[in-house]
Amino acid sequence: MTALLDEHEHLEVEPALRELHISSSTYYRWRRAEKEPCERRRRDTELAGRIQQIHTASGGIYGSPRVHAVLKREGVHVGRKRVERLMCQAALAGISPGGARASPAAIRTRNWALTWSGATSPRTCRTGCGSPT
Repeated sequence: MTALLDEHEHLEVEPALRELHISSSTYYRWRRAEKEPCERRRRDTELAGRIQQIHTASGGIYGSPRVHAVLKREGVHVGRKRVERLMCQAALAGISPGGARASPAAIRTRNWALTWSGATSPRTCRTGCGSPT
């Protein structure tokens, strides 16, 4: 909303708000929030920076559970899901031990062609008569 009125300087604030059925107090609260973010947003910015440092120090290995544990050891009181959200917003992810594993859906789709065609040979994917049964 604030961007719309910033782009179109010829629009007056009060008539535009009246037309959009938005109270003027809401608009001015949005304006104030742009200039001075609330305590939670400031804290999220600080936490995101610290999470980035922890993740980088681990070589990009630590995921949200370990990052949360490090923060807890440092005495930072923060919830696990908040750490997950901030890591997701910063596009940070840990590395799973043991390598990648195929999901059951991937295993089903990999063998689907053999199951559907009723193939007797995995190399040729054909049956004697060409029937799918």
